[in-house]
Amino acid sequence: MRSVSDVLMEGGVLIAAMTTALILLSSTWISAYLTKGKIPGPAIAIFAGLVLAYAGGMVTGGNHGIADVSLFSGFAVLGGSLLRDFTVVATAMGARFAEMKKAGLAGLLSLGLGVLVSFAVGAMLAVMMGYDDVKSMTTIGAGACTFIVGPVTGSAIDASSEVIALSIAAGVVKSIIVTIATPWAARHIGLNNPQSAMVFGGLIGTTSGVTAGLAATDPKLVPYGAITATFYTGLGCLLCPSVFYVLLQWILG
Repeated sequence: MRSVSDVLMEGGVLIAAMTTALILLSSTWISAYLTKGKIPGPAIAIFAGLVLAYAGGMVTGGNHGIADVSLFSGFAVLGGSLLRDFTVVATAMGARFAEMKKAGLAGLLSLGLGVLVSFAVGAMLAVMMGYDDVKSMTTIGAGACTFIVGPVTGSAIDASSEVIALSIAAGVVKSIIVTIATPWAARHIGLNNPQSAMVFGGLIGTTSGVTAGLAATDPKLVPYGAITATFYTGLGCLLCPSVFYVLLQWILG
């Protein structure tokens, strides 16, 4: 048993890949036979992954979810940003420039509107939580854009570590909600073509949430949503610690 255990520990990535395959297989079966196809298999798999990550963090008290369990340490690699970004770039090979051009002005407007609305909502939430100074409002507002924009903005304007942590939490919660809600919302908002996927990515912005949600909806839409979501992150990092910060200072005196 010790030898078997050693092999499993050393093959962490293999164990993670096998576990992922079993989750996908089970989710496909549940989707087909228990929900009659009403809930996509990938959506069930994503939800199962989130539950496992939460359970792993609760059991071990760590910060890396299920990867903190030694047997499943390979998820730190399999679920890391390197492979995530690689898959996003790989799927972009299927994007057609002609389809991207069709998004046109709507795609550009979605970017500006998406960043502005998310920031405004986050800033108001900051005030509701008692963080009514300009630095805190700006940082938490930026976190409502994405969990990347939040800490970038907080570091740039010298916000406290507590506020930066809250901004990251806000972005993570947003990403999880988008991941789970996208497959359900897609049928109600016409999210079924490249143009709508680009607008969706520009309005929502969180790359991880958008790509996971679109993957559960229709994998062919992932590269289009990922393109505008990526630009959203860059635009947020540019506007939040500069234009929006100065604007809030002016509004609040």
